[in-house]
Amino acid sequence: MTETIAPVSSQSHLFAWVILPLLIFLSRIADVSIGTVRVILVSRRLKYLAPLAGFFEVLIWILVIGQIMQNLSSPVCYLAYAGGFAAGNFIGILIAEKLSLGMVLVRMIFPKKANGLIDRLRERRYGVTCIDGQGATGPVQVVFTIVPRREVEAVVNLVRESNPEAFYSVEEVDFVERGVFPLRRQWHHAHFLELLRPFRKGK
Repeated sequence: MTETIAPVSSQSHLFAWVILPLLIFLSRIADVSIGTVRVILVSRRLKYLAPLAGFFEVLIWILVIGQIMQNLSSPVCYLAYAGGFAAGNFIGILIAEKLSLGMVLVRMIFPKKANGLIDRLRERRYGVTCIDGQGATGPVQVVFTIVPRREVEAVVNLVRESNPEAFYSVEEVDFVERGVFPLRRQWHHAHFLELLRPFRKGK
């Protein structure tokens, strides 16, 4: 009788201390990551994709998390639950950054004329608006451009190369209609953005 009970007990401990916590951890990562992306989709006004993400987020919770929560019997499970939640937030933000959704306004302020930078931006098909202003220490030139989020790093690099001391800020843009935007796209964004295009306003 001892020979038959020992393997069962061993399997029970394996499930309680390894398999169950791992399932909790992975499930939490999945539903929290989707939830984080869903919040970002809502902020970008992608009204068709946000409910779809919410559907899968809740579906995972009902089918997996709901069942697992009924079998919590080990402190390791609580740690796995909290760890999965934390990791899910981190992974969700990484996914959102990779998707690079939305448009942003890049505002640049130069203490002198920025003709060189303006020419380089226009060569790359960025729409540019320039105005003269008055700063704290004298005349300045303010340059505006609205670009897809995935192009921000390229624009910032141009600004730094043109004038490392230049002041610039990057702000969210809720709605864009018409305008001049660069034609090139990175290969890993192309297919996904084509799927998003019917759902995005002002594009």
